[in-house]
Formats: sequence, C-alpha cells, structure tokens
Amino acid sequence: MPKHVYSQSKWDYNAFRIAQKSFDSSDGKIKYIDQGEGDVILLLHGVPTSSWLYRKMMTGLVEEGFRVIAPDMLGFGSSDNPEGYELYSAEQHAKRILELMDYLEIKQWAHVMHDAGGLWTWEMLNKTSNRITHLIILNTIIFEEGFNPPVRLKKGGLGKFIMWLYTKRLTRKILLNQLFKKGIEKSSLTKNDIEGYAQPLREGKTNGMYYFFSKTCNKLPIYDSVINEVHVPVAVIWGKHDDMLTWEPQKEKVKLGLKIKAKDIHLIEAKHFIQETYPDKINSIILDFIRTER
Repeated sequence: MPKHVYSQSKWDYNAFRIAQKSFDSSDGKIKYIDQGEGDVILLLHGVPTSSWLYRKMMTGLVEEGFRVIAPDMLGFGSSDNPEGYELYSAEQHAKRILELMDYLEIKQWAHVMHDAGGLWTWEMLNKTSNRITHLIILNTIIFEEGFNPPVRLKKGGLGKFIMWLYTKRLTRKILLNQLFKKGIEKSSLTKNDIEGYAQPLREGKTNGMYYFFSKTCNKLPIYDSVINEVHVPVAVIWGKHDDMLTWEPQKEKVKLGLKIKAKDIHLIEAKHFIQETYPDKINSIILDFIRTER
C-alpha cells in the first residue's frame, strides 16, 4: 500500500479528522484528505455532507495508483464555518477550490463531483477551463430540470431557526434519518457512519447549508454557457432512483450539452448517496473511464 494511506477499516470519524490536512484559504481554514501518489483525482462533496461521503472510495483509488484529494468545503465537515452569507455562494466555493489546488501545486486533475459540488464545479470552470482532464458526475446539480431539493427556505429568522434545529440532538437525529431514508436504498449506515455526518452539525456547521437552502434552492444559477463549453471527457454515474436529483427530465439536455457518449452513462440501482451503497462499483467505473484512451 502506498505511503500515507489509511485503510478503510480505520475510518472512524476521529481517525478521519486526524488524517485531514489543513489549508488557510482566503476565507478560512479548509480541511482536506491528501493521500497516495500519482495522477490526481479530486473528490468534491455537496450539501449537507463533507469529504466523509467518499471515505469508502478513497483507499481503493489510492491502491490503484492515484493521489486522492478530498476537501471539506468551507462551512462543512471539519473546515471553518465563518459568519457570512455570500461567502457561501458557488462562486466563492469555486475560488477556494482553485486556491487549494494552487497551494498543492496541482495543475490538472480528474474531477469527481456530487450534488451541489456540481454548482461549485461549473463556477470553477467559468474561471478556468484547462485544469480538469476528466469530469465524473455523480448525481450532481446541472439543470433546473430534475432539481427537486428536499428543503427550500426563506432567508431570515425562520430559516436560521430551522438550521439551528440541526445542531440539537433530537431534531438532528430526526432530520438525518429522514435525509438518509430519502437518499439511500435500504440504508445500512452504522452508528460510526452517521457520526461523520452528525458531528459537524453538532458543532454548528450550518452556514453553508443555510445559503444553499435559502438562496440556491430558490433560484438555481444557470450555467448553460459554461456546460456547453466543456471539452473534456465526461462520465455520468447516477443513482436512478434519486428523487432529489432526477435523471430522466434532464438526460437529453445533459448528454447534448456535455457531449457525453452513451457508453459513459451509467445508471445504477440506487438513490442519491451512491457513494454509500456502491463505492467499489463507482471506483471501477471511474478507473476504467480515466484509463481509457479517448
């Protein structure tokens, strides 16, 4: 096994946090996993998760000879949670992704994104289009068609109160149970698995969520022009039973806009959080996609 790699069996959340490194972005401290050697794969989470979402995939990718970078975006996971509103816009998240990769002196990488990670990626591509070598879409926000967020809030006191409820034990447990019931087929998450999602909320990491649910979900940014200018190989791995981000209403628009070959579209028997149910299958598809000559 390459150096600096922790086996999946050691991924309890405390060990995971110990394994994370730290980067001082222009807006606050970003925590991230950096493991392995070789060509780089960046794993980008969405809302309301963190890099913990990819814990079951990391070791497998590293063992196949890749360097894996998986950040907790500002306001999520172990990263800082500064006060602010537009600080959590897609544009600002994108800026910080590029800051991290510049800090790590990584010029190009294969890019894996999930959920709101799509929005942050489109903004990043709007800033610079030559850093990504391969784009892998996992149940990602692309177009308004198929976008059915579980929560839409109004900015203000009520929205902040609902976010506060996530920090309280009883309501946090109820809300997380609802989220996983909606997002995972036959959820078999252990107490340890859930801890990695619950601990950041217990610590009050809700500012990024508040922006997303009170602004993004009410007015989804339009990235058609950016999407149409993507000229790298693109693969889709999508849980076809996801009712928060549905594939069917947008599939033709996605295939046309991103110029995706039919063989690079993989629909699997899962809901939203496909990393939890099919990590090995997703890794296999990603590795075949990256290694295939285009």
